[in-house]
Amino acid sequence: MMQLQTDFIHDIALEIEGERSLLLVLPGAKNTPQQLVEKGFIRELRTRKLPVDVLVLDVHADLYLEPADIERVLHHTLNEVRSHGYHRIWLLGISLGGSGAMICVTQRTKEINGVFLLAPFLGTRGIIAEVEAAGGLRCWQAGEIGSRDYERRLLSQLQSYTSEPRRLPATYLGYGSEDKYRGASTMLSKLIAAHRVAVVPGGHDWETWLALWGKLLDKQPFAE
Repeated sequence: MMQLQTDFIHDIALEIEGERSLLLVLPGAKNTPQQLVEKGFIRELRTRKLPVDVLVLDVHADLYLEPADIERVLHHTLNEVRSHGYHRIWLLGISLGGSGAMICVTQRTKEINGVFLLAPFLGTRGIIAEVEAAGGLRCWQAGEIGSRDYERRLLSQLQSYTSEPRRLPATYLGYGSEDKYRGASTMLSKLIAAHRVAVVPGGHDWETWLALWGKLLDKQPFAE
C-alpha cells in the first residue's frame, strides 16, 4: 500500500489483464474518498472490466487555500505512484478537484495520459466572467498575477494551450446544463474535441456527475 500524506482509497482491478493504468481521483470540496465510493464511481468503472487501478485522495478544500500546499501533495503523489510502477496515469477531477487535476496537467504534462473533468471549478464566477467578456481564453489578458492569485495563474497556464490544444493530454469534460458553475466548463470546452465533451440535464451534484462519468467511460477513453 502506498504511503501518502493524505487519506486515500486504493482500489485495485484484480484479475483483469492488460496494460495497467492508474486513475488518480481528486474529489470536490468537502467530498471524501468514501463518498465517491458510496456514490458508485468505482463500481461504474469496474462494470467495464478495465485494467485500471484507482487512487482516490482526500484533498480537502483547505489545501486549495494555499497553492503551495496542494501542489506539494499532488507532486508527492505523482512521484509516489510512478515509483510504484504506474506509468500510465489518468486523472479525474470533480468540481474543485478539477483545479487540482489541471495543476497536474499544466505542470507535469508529459506524465499524464489523460484527464476527466466533471464540472471543474477553475475560478470564481467573477474571473470566469472576465474571461468570457474578453472573448475567451485566447483573447483574455491575465494582467499582473499576484503570488497568491492561484486562479488567475492557473487560467494563464491554461491559456498557453489555446494556440496548440493538442499539447493537452486526452481531455474529457462533462457538466450539467443547469450547473451554476458551468461557465468554466463552456470556456474549457473550446479547447477540447467535441466528441470528448458530454452535457446532461442537471446541476452541480452527485447525480449529475455520476451520469456524466458513465457517458465519458462509454467513449472508451482508456483505449486511446
